[in-house]
Amino acid sequence: MTETATLELGLAGPDGTRMATVTDQGGLLVHGAIVPAQAHEGDLPLTLDDIAYLVGTAARAPSVHNTQPWRFRAGGNVIDLLADPDRMLKQLDPAGRELLISCGAALFGLRLGLRKLGYLPRVTLLPDPALPWLVARVQPESRAAATRAEAELLAAVPHRHTHRGPFAPGEVPARLLAALRLDAAAEGGELVLIEQPERVAALAALVVAAAAEQRTKPEIAEELRRWVQPAGSQARDGVPAHARVGAEHSVVPPQQAGDTGTGRPGHDRLPQRDFGQVGTEDLGGEPPSATAVLSTPGDSPSEWLAAGQALHRLLLRAATRWVFASLQSQPLEIPRYREQVRADLGLAGHPQMLLQFGRANTAAATARRPQSELMTNDDPG
Repeated sequence: MTETATLELGLAGPDGTRMATVTDQGGLLVHGAIVPAQAHEGDLPLTLDDIAYLVGTAARAPSVHNTQPWRFRAGGNVIDLLADPDRMLKQLDPAGRELLISCGAALFGLRLGLRKLGYLPRVTLLPDPALPWLVARVQPESRAAATRAEAELLAAVPHRHTHRGPFAPGEVPARLLAALRLDAAAEGGELVLIEQPERVAALAALVVAAAAEQRTKPEIAEELRRWVQPAGSQARDGVPAHARVGAEHSVVPPQQAGDTGTGRPGHDRLPQRDFGQVGTEDLGGEPPSATAVLSTPGDSPSEWLAAGQALHRLLLRAATRWVFASLQSQPLEIPRYREQVRADLGLAGHPQMLLQFGRANTAAATARRPQSELMTNDDPG
């Protein structure tokens, strides 16, 4: 993996503090100072307004089917991130892989929020084996001003969205795609670009096959129905009606792959999940500019959390340039299809999410649960 961090260390001051600037290649500040223990023994206090801001920022993270499967518990200057088992997709995601990817995305939001407040975050993943739903413990460690790159990511939080509709005309610059790969690497993942049209078409066929198999299982259909909201619904979770524009068969016909009519290569559009409403609308629009798979070296809970942090980070980076991604997970929810994706693409790691990038206008913000539902004092056991 490419080295992703650089360190500039200053001279020690009278109190032993050594000022440092540590940045990864994506521009995210990961430390700001190296200080002796006695210099930060006291808590850096978080106010109630700080906590509200941090939880609100974290709650804007992407999650599978907008389940928002997280809760937060604040105590002093510590915020615990908890997975919510009641929002786990037990049929589609029995191991909790997608649950933890979603929680990892929220964790990145907490980290980014602390940077806005001028703090460097200290993060402990899965801090207590006896408390499996306690995903991470986050607290401010020391102070450092947010960088320009972090400010850009923060500015993209309100308009970042999972894109289910048609793409608009316009290129996704190679430079941006390179930056997204660095973002993934900085969080312990790898974003592999799939450039051969025949491989994209084969991947689309796997999405169709996996979705067809899932439709034959009533228990999966029932689980998906729970997260589909009807038109006019005031629900603040799940997939709203305005977001369900795709159909499982709405893939660019093979004869169009590689020829968009604009003189530039195009990709098959990977089918969107239809939530049991096949054939609702053809996507149309421009084909995506890039197809990719986000993978991690291993396949453990901590790496699922890393995948979520990488996912949110690169999606925010793309949104800073008004580039958005559609996300697909159907073939990754069935073990044999997931292994076929890995083999067909020659991945060294384990695929965690399929993505397609393109230009798009902003979409209506997907509702989020009120903070009163997100905060808890319950024991995570």
